[in-house]
Amino acid sequence: MAENKETKVEEKIELQREYVVPMRRGFLKVPSYRKAKKAVAVLKEFIAKHMKVEDRDVRKVKLDMYLNEEIWHRGIKNPLHKVKVKAKKINGIVYVELAEIPDFVKFKMARAENRASKVTTAGISHDDKNDHTEESEKSKTDEQKTDEAEKGKATQEAGVKENKAKAKAQKQTQQTKHEKNTTPRRTVLQK
Repeated sequence: MAENKETKVEEKIELQREYVVPMRRGFLKVPSYRKAKKAVAVLKEFIAKHMKVEDRDVRKVKLDMYLNEEIWHRGIKNPLHKVKVKAKKINGIVYVELAEIPDFVKFKMARAENRASKVTTAGISHDDKNDHTEESEKSKTDEQKTDEAEKGKATQEAGVKENKAKAKAQKQTQQTKHEKNTTPRRTVLQK
């Protein structure tokens, strides 16, 4: 499903560029408790200017979730001074993402993708008892088809809940094992 979206996006790209965006000059003018917000605004303004967005409308500039996290990861008072980004203009809207993705961000992306695939595979179950021929499908009424669709949705939701419960149980069991070895050790004083 995600692959289909990516192929559609690649077909309609009007403009694609890489930039190193200097944000320091913009956020030096604001108080420290607003610096990261201003850095995001400066990034959007820079991209709107250089990617020739109509009327320089910053609402047509969409930042990637991981880019936003990269800007904010040091807190609101100390954002990144500059960042290398890749910008793609598609149907008048500019999508901005990190050009050089750090390893820990790649790990986050893979983890999110795995979770999404688990949810979709948990909802799809194949029963030998429910195999139908084409003739029986034609003879079904609209009510039966909607009932089957609702059952499919219900099984998918049940699968999602079950996966969440398993993940939670596994997380709790791992934490109890880990608590035994969490006493802080100062290696400098031990000889």
